[in-house]
Amino acid sequence: MRVGMVCPYSLDTFGGVQQHVAGLAAGLRAAGHHVEVLAPGDTDRARSPHVTVVGEGQALPFNGSVAPVRMGARRQVRAWLAQGRFDVVHVHEPAAPSTSFTAVRALLEEPVPVVATHHIAQDRALALRVAAPTVLRQVLPRIDAHIVVSEEARRTLLRYHQVDAVPVPNGVTVADLDRTRTAPPLAERHDLVFVGRPDEPRKGLQVLLEALPEIVARHPGTRLVVVGGDRLPREPASALRRALEPLGLAVDDVVEAAGRLSDDGKVERLARARVLVAPNTGGESFGIVLTEAMAAGLPVVASDLVAFRAVLDDGRRGLLVPSEDAAALAAGVCTLLGDLALSEQLARAGHEAAYACFDWSVVAPQVLEVYADAGAGQDAPGGGRRGPRLGWSPAPSGT
Repeated sequence: MRVGMVCPYSLDTFGGVQQHVAGLAAGLRAAGHHVEVLAPGDTDRARSPHVTVVGEGQALPFNGSVAPVRMGARRQVRAWLAQGRFDVVHVHEPAAPSTSFTAVRALLEEPVPVVATHHIAQDRALALRVAAPTVLRQVLPRIDAHIVVSEEARRTLLRYHQVDAVPVPNGVTVADLDRTRTAPPLAERHDLVFVGRPDEPRKGLQVLLEALPEIVARHPGTRLVVVGGDRLPREPASALRRALEPLGLAVDDVVEAAGRLSDDGKVERLARARVLVAPNTGGESFGIVLTEAMAAGLPVVASDLVAFRAVLDDGRRGLLVPSEDAAALAAGVCTLLGDLALSEQLARAGHEAAYACFDWSVVAPQVLEVYADAGAGQDAPGGGRRGPRLGWSPAPSGT
C-alpha cells in the first residue's frame, strides 16, 4: 500500500506529533508498505528520501504547539499528492492551520481515502471551538475515518464536533529504547529526567523546578536532566537559585539542561536515569514520554491527568500525583527514590506494557485496520471513492 502521511508541525521542532508521525511511518514501512511524509520544515536541511518539506512560513499557535502557515503551499501540496499516487492519505491534526488542512482541502474532489488522527485533547479546547465554524467544518465531511490517540482525545472530538473516532494509542519502537539488560541497576542511578520543551508551560517544568529543592534536601546527590532544551525558564530558574542557596548549592549543581538530543542521546539519558518525571499541567492527549520511559525500563512519576492515567493504568504502571502541586510532586519523587522495591515493581509493569500495548508492531496493524475501513485498497463501484464508514458520524444528541 502507498501511504501519504501529512504532519502539520515542523520536523525541525521537538514534539510528540512529529515523533508519532516518524514512528508510525517507520512501523508501516517495517510491515512492507511504502510511506511518504509531507511536513513543514527548513527546506535547506538534508532529509530522508521519503520526506518532502514545505518551507515554513508564519507561525500560528495551536494546541500549545506552533503550526507554520505558508502562503502558496497549496501548489506544493497538490504536486506531492499527484506524484505520490497514494492508496490512502493520512493527515494529523486536520484543524491545524498548516499542511494537514491544506492537504485535505486539495483532496476535496479526489477519490483517495482520507484518514485523520486527532491528537488534541483539552477540557477547554479553544483551538477546536474557534476552528469549528471556519476550519474543521470545511474538511470533516471529506475525511473517511478518524483516529484518536486516547479516549480523552475521543471525548474532546465528540464534545466539540460530534464526530466519533477509533482510539489507537501512540506507539514506540520498544527495542530501540530497551536497555534493561545493559543499563546500570536502578539502585546505582541518581538522575531524574524530564523530557519536553522547557519553555512550554503545559509541560510543567516550572512545577518540577519548584519541587526540586525539597527532593535534593531529602536525597542529596540527586540531579535533574532536562532533555528538550538548553535553557531553563527564567523566573522558575531564579526561584530555584534562591531556594538552593540555604543548601549551599547552585542551579548547575542540581540541573543539567541537556538540550535537544538525538534519539540515541535520549535513550542513553533514559538508561542512566533513576526516575522519569512528567509534571505536565494539562492539554495532553496521550503522553509519549511515558511510554518511552516504560520501554526503557524506567519508573515514572506523572501528573494525574486523564490521558496519563490511561497510559499508566490508574497507577499500576507508574506513580500519579496531583497536577500543578509542587509539594505532592516532590513527595512522589521522593517515594520512588526511597523505595527501590516499588520503583522496580512499577518499572517492570511499565516495561511489560510497552511491549504488549505500545510497540509499533502492535499499534501499526490497528492503523491499517482503519485504513481498510476507510476504503484503502478497495475500489468503490464505478471507480469512485468509497463512502465514509468511520468519518462523519455524529454522536448521539446530548453528548
